[in-house]
Amino acid sequence: MHFQATEIISFLGGYFWPFVRIGGMLMIAPVFSGKMISKRIRIVVAIVLTITIAPLTPPMPIIDPLGPEGIMITFNQLLIGLMMGFALRIAFTALELGGQVIGQLMGLGFAQMVDPQNGVSVPVVGQVYIILGTLIFVTLNGHLILIEVLVNSFESMPVTLQGIPISHFWDMLMWGSWMFFGAIMIAIPAIAALFMVNVAFAVLARTAPQLNIFAIGFPITLILGFMIIILSLSSFYPQFERLLENGFLVIKRIVGL
Repeated sequence: MHFQATEIISFLGGYFWPFVRIGGMLMIAPVFSGKMISKRIRIVVAIVLTITIAPLTPPMPIIDPLGPEGIMITFNQLLIGLMMGFALRIAFTALELGGQVIGQLMGLGFAQMVDPQNGVSVPVVGQVYIILGTLIFVTLNGHLILIEVLVNSFESMPVTLQGIPISHFWDMLMWGSWMFFGAIMIAIPAIAALFMVNVAFAVLARTAPQLNIFAIGFPITLILGFMIIILSLSSFYPQFERLLENGFLVIKRIVGL
């Protein structure tokens, strides 16, 4: 049995370029890119997804993957995957930033904890919000929706020399500003409540100078901060769900869905 060069290139391209796009998404997407998931597991997941998705994709261009055009296509597919994962990463970064703001107001800014997703030290409150966000993301089947959007992206944005339009980079830049907006919306109940607590301490320090506000203020602020976090969890879910919905809308806009 003899195979022509075009048949071999077509077969390799049919699996290699989808693997690059899928691998790029898994490198940065929430849950999949967590440090608790080893690189070997991520590679296995990428291979399994590639074998499953590749037969469903449109025909790939018959171009040598090691040639100049093939390298350009590889770069474009990697960029598409990275942008898809980064759009959701911004939603989780908003949780971390909002938790950091609350922790600073509570007096827990010095308390650091290793984030299992990013492998860096983050404030404890931010880590709690990230864990809650991850549980909500999995409960809402966000990982399955992300894979579904990835499969559909090969129809709306097939593997060609043409990459992502410049206008979509601007959409991603504008979506990045939502990281700060989402952090404020998540932290605003605690910010307002803790601000009133600090105002009360200021009035108390003014009316009773003999009291050591620094001695009694920290434990009271800490206890009230935890109570406020528990009471504000009812508004946490809708705000994070809104961030996820906007993140998926940005992904669909990037890939033309």
